[in-house]
Amino acid sequence: MITDKLKELLADRLQTIVNSGKLGLGGNTTSPLALDLDVPIGGITPTISAEKSNTNVVQIMIEEVGSNITGKLIREMGFFDASSNMLGRVNFEAVGPFSGTERIQIFLTVEVE
Repeated sequence: MITDKLKELLADRLQTIVNSGKLGLGGNTTSPLALDLDVPIGGITPTISAEKSNTNVVQIMIEEVGSNITGKLIREMGFFDASSNMLGRVNFEAVGPFSGTERIQIFLTVEVE
């Protein structure tokens, strides 16, 4: 068991260390030893934010404009710290393909329990 205070402190820390995000075309590996996405899309820098929505809940949002991912099927997202260490990765059913006028927003809710 961890206390409510530790849950809050861990959520605070997660919110402050999330620095960048990536989108990818892969999505089949789930190894906790992975250092990057399966198939990251190079040359794009998605917008990322991490906001606390509760004392122990952090919502991470990654957004990219369609003109940077035109025709692509997105199957994974990851979030990283300032040293490019992957902190988390989520794979999902393919979304897309995207046109130049669309955008993708992916929300990940992390609850410290």
